[in-house]
Amino acid sequence: MPVGIDDMAIYVPKLYIDYKDFAEARGIDPQKLEYGIGIKKMALADANQDPASMAANACMRLMKNNDLNPQDIGRIYVATESGLDESKAMNSFVIGMLEQVYGESTLEHAGGIECKFACVSGSYALYDNTNWIRAGENNDKAAIVIVSDIAKYDIGSAGEYTQGAGAIALLIKENPRLLSFDEKVTSTIIKNEYDFYRPFGKETPLVNGLYSNLLYLIQVRKALETYKEKAIKSGIIKLGKDESIIDHIDYISVHLPYRRMGEKALAYLLRHEWRHLSRWESIISEIGTDEPVPKDPRGTIESILADTDFMKADEKFRRAFMKTDRYREIFDSKMSSSLEASTMIGNLYTASMYMGLRSLLEFEFSKGADLFNKRIGFGSYGSGCSAMVFSGVIQENYKELVKRMDLEKDIGQRTKISIKDYEKLHKNTRKYNEAFLNAEDEFILINIGGITADRAGFREYCYAS
Repeated sequence: MPVGIDDMAIYVPKLYIDYKDFAEARGIDPQKLEYGIGIKKMALADANQDPASMAANACMRLMKNNDLNPQDIGRIYVATESGLDESKAMNSFVIGMLEQVYGESTLEHAGGIECKFACVSGSYALYDNTNWIRAGENNDKAAIVIVSDIAKYDIGSAGEYTQGAGAIALLIKENPRLLSFDEKVTSTIIKNEYDFYRPFGKETPLVNGLYSNLLYLIQVRKALETYKEKAIKSGIIKLGKDESIIDHIDYISVHLPYRRMGEKALAYLLRHEWRHLSRWESIISEIGTDEPVPKDPRGTIESILADTDFMKADEKFRRAFMKTDRYREIFDSKMSSSLEASTMIGNLYTASMYMGLRSLLEFEFSKGADLFNKRIGFGSYGSGCSAMVFSGVIQENYKELVKRMDLEKDIGQRTKISIKDYEKLHKNTRKYNEAFLNAEDEFILINIGGITADRAGFREYCYAS
């Protein structure tokens, strides 16, 4: 029984900061942001928005676009690393908002939880609900998985220019119109790490950037190895002589803390997959130098990072590899379209890979590509850390959905704000009733309670029509 994504809807805040203004304020060359990172606009949540309201807005759009009633939905999961409460799950906030529109108790049957494992949690939520339907536990009802986050870093930190905000709601059903997930191939890797984390009470994360980036690459590669074994065993992929598993994947969508990281991830995976194939000889010939090898054969992250000569040589080799004809061919045909939205929005944490999927579908279709029966490979990563690799096949009826996709239209008219106003939002000096924009046909935050005897830190929302 095919199960997968039947439709998807996005919500992105309409405020943004322009990369040129940001670069000038921080004394950075604008080209570092545009080409080195791959960002032009960073979406910012307004003073009356939070991850729960964005999640509810994405879900409302999904339900309206598909004429869904509450009784059609059996589960609502929210995956986020921007949690609002240590106990109360974000999906309960979302259900409370939706019931303002659909009526009190109309969604009381829709079970679900808030999922947390940094940016990979949305993929775990998707896997859980897909298997819930495959197991026949859904009583003919669909599931909705919402990924919603505000990526926020300390002012002046290296991560500040990789911020963003937004939410995506995914409708999971039997016989989906858009994408059916491959069965028995999903692969996960998990390890106890402190590459990126946010302790209780801290609004911004603690980040070991270089360590985290390398860990992301290594863990996704390990998950890909397991995926390869499962895909061959299940028979969905048959490797011929001198072939790579990536040869059998038509499109690739990976976790995108920023656009350039997606390009680096592809380069890393291709090097790993190709270095033992005959094609590698011509690649080395084009680059003009052998691939560097670390001094320590164990290849642990610690030993690699300590090997400064290797790190410099490897970075030089990677840059050269990414200029080769072979790499450019794979990047242009399999990944480039998935990165377009990241440039327009920024980092979405749990939602970043799924915004990449949304971007891939729209921009490949606009090129005139026939997407039917194409396999998409997903490389999901969450700090802390875990990676998940899985795949799905685009279904015959995809066109009725993809032909309506228009990121700029779905985001709506956007408003650029100054660095000064951005910093006020960042420091939370603007209250929820001091929003920059007037809300229309969306949920907004209208009250944040203080610490009281009976209701500590409560939040109230309304639907602004």
